[in-house]
Amino acid sequence: MNKLLIGVISDTHGILRPKAIKALEGSDIIIHAGDIGSSEVLEALHRLAPVAAVKGNVDRSGWARNLPETQVVEVGEVRLYVLHELFTLDLDPAAAGFHAVIFGHTHSPHLERRHGVLYLNPGSAGPRRFTLPTTLARIKVTGNTLDVEIVELKI
Repeated sequence: MNKLLIGVISDTHGILRPKAIKALEGSDIIIHAGDIGSSEVLEALHRLAPVAAVKGNVDRSGWARNLPETQVVEVGEVRLYVLHELFTLDLDPAAAGFHAVIFGHTHSPHLERRHGVLYLNPGSAGPRRFTLPTTLARIKVTGNTLDVEIVELKI
C-alpha cells in the first residue's frame, strides 16, 4: 500500500522559516490553510512539492486574488476539506465523505476526531503569538488512514 506524506502549514504571515522548509521536505503535497502573507511563501513551498492553498483573512493583496476560500484536496484514498476559519464551515464533513477538515486562523495547534472526521489546525508557522508554539503538521496517509504529527519548530 502506498504511503503518502502531506505537509500542513498555516498562518505564515509572510514568514517561511528554514526549519519549516526542512520539516516539509519529502512531502508529496503541501497544504497551506491560509494567512499566507506573501506570494514568496507560496513560491518557496512550490519548490518543495505541489501546493494546495486557501485564502486567509490577511490575504487581501493582488497576489491572493485567485486563491479560493475553501478547497477539496484528494490525496490517495482520502478527501480533505481545507478552509481558514473553522467557524465558516458550512457543511457536514462526515456526511460529505471527508476524512479530515484542515483549518488555521487561531495560531494554536489542534487535533481531534469527531464523528470519524479528523479536525486539524497545524498552528502557526509564522510570527510567534503570545506563548503559543510555532508549529506545522505532517500527515502520513496509508490507504484511508491518517497518522498526524504536530511538529514544533522551536524558534
